[in-house]
Amino acid sequence: MTRKEHWEKVYQTKEFSEVSWYQATPTESIAFLEAAQLPRNAKIIDIGGGESLFVNYLLSAGYENITVLDISENAIEKKKIELKEDAAKITWIVSDIADFQPIQKYDFWHDRATFHFLTEKKEINKYLKTIKKYVNQQGILIVGTFSETGPTKCSGLAIKQYSETTLSERIGRFFNKIKCISTEHLTPFNTIQNFLFCSFQNLAIIKEK
Repeated sequence: MTRKEHWEKVYQTKEFSEVSWYQATPTESIAFLEAAQLPRNAKIIDIGGGESLFVNYLLSAGYENITVLDISENAIEKKKIELKEDAAKITWIVSDIADFQPIQKYDFWHDRATFHFLTEKKEINKYLKTIKKYVNQQGILIVGTFSETGPTKCSGLAIKQYSETTLSERIGRFFNKIKCISTEHLTPFNTIQNFLFCSFQNLAIIKEK
């Protein structure tokens, strides 16, 4: 089964409230967004947004330029149905992040629990090249991964754990770290997952090739 087939099956067979990554309120994501103090017309992308409720907050807060990317078409279609007419306000992209080729740059790149699914060096390097090129100068990058005390798998798939040091070293090649926090996520099954969230800012002037 390919990675895409895996996630299509997950979102086809499970309700969002039944998956381990469900959050009734995406507290950490909202806190990092508010700290960024973005204008309401900022270009925002939610990587692996799927059925996440983060986009609901973005809409309610009045953000006008929102993109949601997910590998699962089933997840996106479910979210469109939930949002009803508000779905037309979102740019929806069905893509594996490892294959994503943006057509614009973003002021705020949000990734809760997608980056850690990239376990091969080739895919990790591709992701890093993508954010380097497509996060605007002064733009903000938020990455949330399982910490070194968190799970080693999610939804049956292997992940790559990170510490503040290892994540900062990897992304800090291109971005300046702003802040990292450790947080405990309570799953719908009453288990605890330890997450690491870090924010970065792109201060480099990127030369287009």
